Amino acid sequence: MTEFLFVTGMSGAGRSTTAAALEDLGWFVIDNLPPSLITKVADLVSRPGSENERVALVIGRGGGDEYVDDVEPMLNRLRKGRHVVRVLFLDAPDDVLVRRFEGTRRRHPLAARGVEESIADERRLFGELRATADIVIDTGDLNTNQLRQRVIELFGDPVHAERMQTSIVSFGYKHGIPLDVDIVLDCRFLPNPYWVDELRARSGLEEPVRDYVLSHPETRAFLDKVEELLRMLLPSFEQEGKSYLTIAMGCTGGRHRSVVLADALAARLSAAGVRTSAFHRDIDR
Repeated sequence: MTEFLFVTGMSGAGRSTTAAALEDLGWFVIDNLPPSLITKVADLVSRPGSENERVALVIGRGGGDEYVDDVEPMLNRLRKGRHVVRVLFLDAPDDVLVRRFEGTRRRHPLAARGVEESIADERRLFGELRATADIVIDTGDLNTNQLRQRVIELFGDPVHAERMQTSIVSFGYKHGIPLDVDIVLDCRFLPNPYWVDELRARSGLEEPVRDYVLSHPETRAFLDKVEELLRMLLPSFEQEGKSYLTIAMGCTGGRHRSVVLADALAARLSAAGVRTSAFHRDIDR
């Protein structure tokens, strides 16, 4: 059985970076393939004896209404076959996309008008595709290396590809709540290592900070309750056919409490047999 990942999204949101990361992970990557050829390629790579078990198709570069309209029927046709079919949509806030185009001096693929108008046109075109995507990654606060790390975390495990992937993301509220998450948990009520002089410059990846955060009874009680809740919810999400679930845990700056808790929760869920990983969005800020 062949696994197909369709990579699409807003121009400037990181499709090229994502394609390169997938290629490094061993995916067979095809860029800018017309939708009319998707099923033909699927037939070729899924033939007996084919070595291409994981295929990523980067679609939607500069396509108009007709191009986008052709994608959904092709996806449905593949889903009816014996294939794993998933859609990854890359997004970013409009102001970030504008800055990226201005910084690189690239021409927007839909640049019939100005950059802002072209972004608005593209967002309208991709609205339905974004709404039905299996996973959306907001790259607005991610640099290239962080996006690569996120892709590796989500798509680097071919052994358990058919099981739902649960990601725990730590973040700082002062940098904004992630837009591409399903559940948000606020950790700011817990004692803050920032106010301990010898811990302030350290991160939640370091043992002294981890020990401080986990030493408080309210931290352990919080983790126990969250784990209990997720053990109840996760099977239902999986039964509904969800491929990716992202849980965000936030503290003030995203360097201490949320990092410790995200790692601790990921470890607990992994020990319970859940396919889990942790990603720390704001730890270097």
